[in-house]
Amino acid sequence: MITRIATFALASIALTGIAVAQPPSPPAETSVTVNGKNITIKYSAPSVRGRKIFGDGGVISKDPTYPVWRAGANAATSMTTGGNLDINGLKVPAGSYTIFVALNGDHDWDLIVNKKTGEWGLAYNKSADLGRVKMSVTKPPAPLETFQISLEATGGNKGKLTLSWENDVATVPFTVQ
Repeated sequence: MITRIATFALASIALTGIAVAQPPSPPAETSVTVNGKNITIKYSAPSVRGRKIFGDGGVISKDPTYPVWRAGANAATSMTTGGNLDINGLKVPAGSYTIFVALNGDHDWDLIVNKKTGEWGLAYNKSADLGRVKMSVTKPPAPLETFQISLEATGGNKGKLTLSWENDVATVPFTVQ
């Protein structure tokens, strides 16, 4: 009897560990050093899993903040920069921010840099926006299953932020002072 209870307990712990180890939208992080300053973005990376993501009837359109999207899943996406940024004309002082995206229509995205940090992804407050900038949106050669954010140094004090998922790849250039 004790052996059965111990076996059941160990199996339960093992299965719980597997479930915890592989959440549907696992945490992810990207970082880059440009002009000697580090920039880091932390987010959760959801997958398509057979669903429609963007557009009418898509998963994102059901969020209470739509057409603003948290740029990931779960907690809001955070960005920390060790240097002052110019993101396509938007001046972003060194510090910590939350990143959102305004989905204005088919392939029309604005990156939103928000001053409020540490909140859940569906707690968007427009009055805390530092600003918004247009992103260039293209179609990938094949659909992208898992959401990804990447930061890339492009030379000198310049870099590029890219958000990729489903049928969209959105980019915006930045410079670091």
